Amino acid sequence: MRKKTKKRLTKISKFIGQCIAWCIALSLFWVILFKWVPVPFTPLMAIRYLQTTEKKQFKHDWVPIEKISPYLQLAVICSEDQKFITHSGFDFNAIEKAIKNNQKSKRIRGGSTISQQTAKNVFLWPHRSWLRKGLEVYFTFLIELFWSKERILEVYLNSIEMGNGVYGAQSASLYWFKKPATRLTKYEAAAIAAILPNPRKYKASPVTTYIQRRKIWIVSQMRNFGSFKLK
Repeated sequence: MRKKTKKRLTKISKFIGQCIAWCIALSLFWVILFKWVPVPFTPLMAIRYLQTTEKKQFKHDWVPIEKISPYLQLAVICSEDQKFITHSGFDFNAIEKAIKNNQKSKRIRGGSTISQQTAKNVFLWPHRSWLRKGLEVYFTFLIELFWSKERILEVYLNSIEMGNGVYGAQSASLYWFKKPATRLTKYEAAAIAAILPNPRKYKASPVTTYIQRRKIWIVSQMRNFGSFKLK
């Protein structure tokens, strides 16, 4: 009986080990593939589309980062992750502040970097859980290891939700301002960045008083931040 039990445990452990090895290999494959290949679809896009009970809308047009206004690139860095250029995927000060805030306030505050948001949007699902957070850390480490900062920002700007059923800079620019992303002005870029905390609730045009205040704050941050270079 003991020998049979040991054999079963050995088989189970080997099976689990093989599954883990295959999962790691598959994750590396996707991360390395998306280092060069445009991301056509994400789990978030699929979930949002299936969840929509009203008239379904899906807008997603991938464009290279050279065709995305530098104003929008700067606006999302200033509004979402001002240490993006210098950190290695995680902003531990922001995470600590978010934890302290969430312990005191009912209003949840995130401490995720652009790299973390990119990992979550491209490879994972949106619902909060310890499993997803652990996988988010894993994929964030991988994209910071294999991708450049420019590639992370390019994928981020082409994949994130920027309206109800609207994904990526090009689609958002056409949807909100009837122009390609390359022609966005500073204030238009700030308006899009201002709605990112809840793009299904807020509008980039016309803006509410709250979004207008956020837009003005983002523009002031853009002025203070100045120019930047991505590697």
